[in-house]
Amino acid sequence: MNEIVFRKLIDEFNTELDRILLFWQERSIDTQFGGFVGKIDENNIIIENAPKGVVLNARILWTFSAAFLKSNKDDHKFIAAKAYDYLQHFFIDPINGGVYWSVTNTGQPLDTRKQVYAIAFVIYAFAEWYKCCKEKSVLIKGIELYRLLEVHSRDSVFNGYLEAFDREWNLLDDLRLSQKDANESKTMNTHLHLLEAYSNLFLIWPDPALKSDIQNLLKLFSSYFIDKDTGHLKLFFSQNWQSRSDAISYGHDIEASWLVPYCAAIINDNNIPEEWKTLSLAMTNAAMRAIDVDGGLWYEFDPEHGGLIKEKHWWPQAETLIGFFNAWQISQDEIYLDAMMANWTYIKDYIIDYKNGEWFWGMDASNKPLLSQDKVGIWKCPYHNGRACMEMIQRLELYI
Repeated sequence: MNEIVFRKLIDEFNTELDRILLFWQERSIDTQFGGFVGKIDENNIIIENAPKGVVLNARILWTFSAAFLKSNKDDHKFIAAKAYDYLQHFFIDPINGGVYWSVTNTGQPLDTRKQVYAIAFVIYAFAEWYKCCKEKSVLIKGIELYRLLEVHSRDSVFNGYLEAFDREWNLLDDLRLSQKDANESKTMNTHLHLLEAYSNLFLIWPDPALKSDIQNLLKLFSSYFIDKDTGHLKLFFSQNWQSRSDAISYGHDIEASWLVPYCAAIINDNNIPEEWKTLSLAMTNAAMRAIDVDGGLWYEFDPEHGGLIKEKHWWPQAETLIGFFNAWQISQDEIYLDAMMANWTYIKDYIIDYKNGEWFWGMDASNKPLLSQDKVGIWKCPYHNGRACMEMIQRLELYI
């Protein structure tokens, strides 16, 4: 594709990024109790008294910090500062360390479980905010969370990281991140975002022990999480690394296809090792099997409940953009560039909510919006789509 096409794409992604950020600036701030509202429904109605989730707040912090680094706009830094202030005052456990899963709408501790996935996102967000503010206290808090995970979550017997603990860091019986997940000791999803968090922390704090921990996470992906025969990710494991599920998450396949090599490059002087180029294309090709004729990516394959889940959720579409462009960058094979363009057309035609702002949760098999789904919530955040726009702009600009 020529430079004219890439310039047009950059303009489109800049426009969409501005739309996403503006929605969160205008709609999500809690003017009564501070921070951000816990839930907005598909009709843009704020659900009063909804709990506030740490993942939502951490992802807001990361998104607006990253946006400020790109735009240098004071209003982006203002939102990021608000998110950081709320996180440190209401979500961090002042006695035992770590972060709560949720607080009430007024900021009182609600679900005080220590979910490793959530702590990873706070580390990730604190590292991004430190790049903006350069305040040593922010870096210290990020390092403290990292060290807590190494003490409490790292499995000294079988390697890897255990999933969830109570407020005093006792391992829980119910380890699930959400009700749809298997109740297993170790998951790909948590390890993926630990890798992401540790790598972002390494960018501001290149500690040798942290680098070793990132190398260890990369080894776990190549040894356990990536199925070398299919290219798909294995999602759930026992503590001693016995695979516990045949489910396939196409969104995670395509997300890991670019994110894991990106993290590998961070500790290898911005060079992706050849091993990870090969594995990246394997994961991309695995996800590509789930691309519909309209360019959208199907959600999951669940063999226990009838096979393919014929829904197209917002976040896998966002990850598909980056994943296919990354595959083109590695291989220069136009098939990936064409797939990215088709997916972007699908997003513009169906996923972007031009009337109410932000992106729909997803579409059904007939490309009708899924009903009764959050526009803002525990999981519905500006991270996937905001990051996709920023990542695509940065990557496209390399060819202008």
